[in-house]
Amino acid sequence: MRKVLIAALLVCFVAAGYGCANKAQQGAGVGGLAGATIGALTFKNKLLGAAVGAGVGTLVGYIVGNEWDKHDEAQVQQTLETGRSDQPHAWTNPDTGASYTATPSPPYMAEKKVYRDVYIKDEKDGDTIMAKAWRDDQGVWHLKE
Repeated sequence: MRKVLIAALLVCFVAAGYGCANKAQQGAGVGGLAGATIGALTFKNKLLGAAVGAGVGTLVGYIVGNEWDKHDEAQVQQTLETGRSDQPHAWTNPDTGASYTATPSPPYMAEKKVYRDVYIKDEKDGDTIMAKAWRDDQGVWHLKE
């Protein structure tokens, strides 16, 4: 019974943090949980198996999640660099199947840098965020945090 309660609490913590994390962090969390479960079920020493499985699963999940982020980031970069103001650019991530639309605003100067606001809409749930981005000397756009 105690193990079931601990597992349920762990799942709740992972699920609660899932919505707040980026894709790399989400992948790491899911990978760690899956790895710990598989490790505990396959090793003779359950604690050691869970620890090893969690470590490997976290690393693999982070790597996979990070690749998903890179694809979406590249799409936003392209939108900011070549997109026409107020014209949406839509894409679907081939790994996740998630669809997004980014709509850039006209560029403006501030702090001796070129800035552009971009509205990014998650087509699945309809959420839209507004982000500010600035362009460096090499032509790379950085989302301002």
